[in-house]
Amino acid sequence: MALCAVAAACTGCTPAATGHGPSWTASVRELGGLRAIATAAPDGYSLFTAHGTVHFLPGMDLGATTPGHQPGELAITLGDYQRWLEEMGSLGVRAVRTYTIHPPAFYQALAAYDTAHPADPIYLVQGVYLPNDLYLSNQDLYDPAATTTFRQELSDAVAAVHGTLARPPRPGFASGRWNTDVSQWVAGWIIGVEWDPFATAATNRKNPHAPAVPGRYFHSTADASPAERWITARMNDIATDIAATGWTVPVAFANWPTADPLRHPNEPNPQEDMVGIDAAHVLPTRDWPGGTFASFHVYPYYPDFLQYQPSLQRYVSNGRADPYAAYLHDLLAHFKGTMPVMITEFGVPSSLGSAHNGTLGRSQGGHPEQQAMAIDAKLLLLMSQLGMAGGLVFEWTDEWYKRTWNTQSHQDPADRLQLWHDQFTNEQYFGVVATDPLPLGPAATIYQATAGSDLRKVTSWQDASWIHLSVSFARLPRRGVTIGLDTISSVTGSPPPGSTDHRADQALVLDLARRTGQAWVRERLDPDQIDYAPIPSSARSAPRDGWRPLLLVTDRPWTLPVTHRSTSMQFYNVGLLRYGDWNPVAPDYNSMALWQLRGADLDIRIPWAMAGLSDPSSHQALIPLGVSKEKSVTIGGIGLTIADDDGPGVQAGTIRWPDWETVRYTERIKPGISALQEAFATVSQP
Repeated sequence: MALCAVAAACTGCTPAATGHGPSWTASVRELGGLRAIATAAPDGYSLFTAHGTVHFLPGMDLGATTPGHQPGELAITLGDYQRWLEEMGSLGVRAVRTYTIHPPAFYQALAAYDTAHPADPIYLVQGVYLPNDLYLSNQDLYDPAATTTFRQELSDAVAAVHGTLARPPRPGFASGRWNTDVSQWVAGWIIGVEWDPFATAATNRKNPHAPAVPGRYFHSTADASPAERWITARMNDIATDIAATGWTVPVAFANWPTADPLRHPNEPNPQEDMVGIDAAHVLPTRDWPGGTFASFHVYPYYPDFLQYQPSLQRYVSNGRADPYAAYLHDLLAHFKGTMPVMITEFGVPSSLGSAHNGTLGRSQGGHPEQQAMAIDAKLLLLMSQLGMAGGLVFEWTDEWYKRTWNTQSHQDPADRLQLWHDQFTNEQYFGVVATDPLPLGPAATIYQATAGSDLRKVTSWQDASWIHLSVSFARLPRRGVTIGLDTISSVTGSPPPGSTDHRADQALVLDLARRTGQAWVRERLDPDQIDYAPIPSSARSAPRDGWRPLLLVTDRPWTLPVTHRSTSMQFYNVGLLRYGDWNPVAPDYNSMALWQLRGADLDIRIPWAMAGLSDPSSHQALIPLGVSKEKSVTIGGIGLTIADDDGPGVQAGTIRWPDWETVRYTERIKPGISALQEAFATVSQP
């Protein structure tokens, strides 16, 4: 069971709901015989409140899981929801967006919070998840099973929000009795997912004669594609269910740049511009005064056209060229006079690893926590300045189960990702709330020196993110220390592939004087070869005596289709060993710091992936075999060697830890949150 103690990282945060500001109490109106607290029309989004009409909705995306669990396990408790809503309220969050039907406890907690804070409620943007496995496996949205399942989920979601749903237990779905009506705080609906380009294109090919949809509440336009007509029917389905309760509300479907209706001719990856889904082809009728809006998930580092489309490089925002702002501007221009646009996912992760370079330094990882919060805040302000209908920050908590393209092949078995928190996987670190693992057990002494040795003592402890080492010297080495990790050779008796000796597989080289360091890996164990091969010799430096710096592939080489420029393959130095204090309450806290000195003692924390582990919870270590190929071996521990510049290395024991099936963790709001809190306050001003 998780330990959910909240650290005081938000010390100094001022509660937004003081009772002295403008009242955000919902003001219910009757439109066309239906009740409404919000509408979306061609001229913008409107939320009706006691202090006036709000045209920009700032909020937060909320996932459906906690550490140690997959989303389908629905492990969030009533206490979790209650605590999170209170924290969201203190930060000035005005809306929470869910992606699917949450357990009844969520709606109970939301109603209780909003009832207790009538002038500052947190509004709900309810999502309905598409059965991905069904439509992807058959590459057809019109597959009867996919359509029937989604229609039922739409109906169930409406019933859940209105407190009239009862569902028996079913794997992967929330169950129980929903008897709490939160409809008076629903500011919008977003149905569907980020559309897969191949399945969408296949849907269009397989259903060329799909009929137009002249629904009572939503209709397809004459130029709607088969996929857009299917979506129109589902929009009409959910509007019909909502109208039956006496309400109308803005309803949208999720989308992303990969399936946007714009053209990006200099996009190097064909799948990123092969199909478009246009919300302007899915329109409400006069019977649906709640209207619709275009909902987009847009990040500043993906797809590649953000870097390479010439027209996006010339748009100036806040005094500098900003391709991300240019893309948002283009979205607004496309939908101008038809519907408002809301960015319903955006943000950058505070991970050690990165998966893609972004414009203006807004990359997919490699950000200290304070920097990530500051970037999120600036992006929220940008959306308000541009005239978006809202911005929803992704996301509330870090989620351990997530994967990403340049680490997922390094992890085996994949179905255990939720049991450890991989600092190299950026997707696990988008949260405003950090979920820090607790120790697996007490620290153990793994080396004790005999008289006369400069290396006195080594202790180690582990958690679901790190190997922690404390190394005590009689006197601190003058220049450097090298820590060797024998992950698959000394301990298992199996040398690295192609090698005949038992030596360290990873080496952490620290420059004590300059406070720098670098992690190295044996060339034959280099994980980059799993993600891309052959790697051009010009893309990186030659190995040094059979060793390579530990890197992650971030950008593949391309030949751009319009400008015909050849781009180079790019890497991120995930093996950079930063010096600093990783205590979140320290004045100079650095979430990316990996080592520090205390007199003659060296403290270091090593991400499991840096030590070559593919799943520490089951003692699996990685042996790369080529592109999309890997092999895991079970190890009993990690042999440790410590050497300084003044003498030979010392065999300093073996790092050992238990297997684990459950996790313990604490929560804390990440430092730097004040920037995001100020942004929420700014965009919430009348």
